[in-house]
Amino acid sequence: MTIIDLIGAAIGCGAQDDGCKDGPRALLEAGALARLQTPDTQAALVHDIELAMSAGHSRSARLAALPGVAGFSRALADATAHSVHQGHVPVVIGGDHSCAIGTWSGVANALRQKGPLGLIWIDAHLDSHTPQTSDSGAIHGMPLAALLGHGAATLTQVRDAAPKVSPEHVVVIGARSYEPAERALLDLLGVRVIDAAEVARNGLRAVMADAIRQVKSDTAAFGVTLDLDAFDPAVAPGVGTPETDGLTAQGMAQALAACARDARFAAFELVEYNPRHDKGGITAHLALDLLASVAGALHAQRREYATAA
Repeated sequence: MTIIDLIGAAIGCGAQDDGCKDGPRALLEAGALARLQTPDTQAALVHDIELAMSAGHSRSARLAALPGVAGFSRALADATAHSVHQGHVPVVIGGDHSCAIGTWSGVANALRQKGPLGLIWIDAHLDSHTPQTSDSGAIHGMPLAALLGHGAATLTQVRDAAPKVSPEHVVVIGARSYEPAERALLDLLGVRVIDAAEVARNGLRAVMADAIRQVKSDTAAFGVTLDLDAFDPAVAPGVGTPETDGLTAQGMAQALAACARDARFAAFELVEYNPRHDKGGITAHLALDLLASVAGALHAQRREYATAA
């Protein structure tokens, strides 16, 4: 029996539109916990972490949220680290994508003695700004940079001072909207970026299989963070920052199942559901189907990466 620890990460102040803070509660009320229950999994809501701050209306106001986001990240990292130490699989529902700082800082820290963490980052954006390069000051545009060790120390040093992932262990999938400074940082570091056009050319199944191979190479375990804005707005209108020409839903459930089926799959994160912008609940239904796909693929054997508390 695989135990899933469902963790709500209700944060919205990292974005210009703070409606994503309502995402975890909306998906829980829509039945997220039930969709994670299978004959081979046992799921429980173990934490529901909330940061009650509104999104700022200026760059300086958004950057002023850094201490609050850092504290939220520490609490979330404690939750995911504890889950991994128990040999469970944390599933985090955000919240804007700044929550990834906490999610993956905790997972990486828990695995530190076993080895590095690999990370598949599915997103319309690169999320690789720092406070110095971001024109908007929106912290949800900074989490990947922070996990790579770049940016504000309060974000890069959650649980420990080391970078949480190494560039060669990260693959970004679906990117199509970003600023030159973000791409310059990732190119300098050597992070692999598979844009939405390449996914369309090669097919999601092949792209994901290749990404899994890379993030499993010389790592203890890997995880997946999925920003719902990776999808085209026609498929997922209920997101914080929609971008046209996105991924279709076709094949994503199978691609995520391929990840979760692997014994070295450590954690899953689904972010940026904004119920204010959903239309007829189609984004919520998609999110729930994807959660169910992950849960349905988890096998009962103990995680290969499991660490002692």
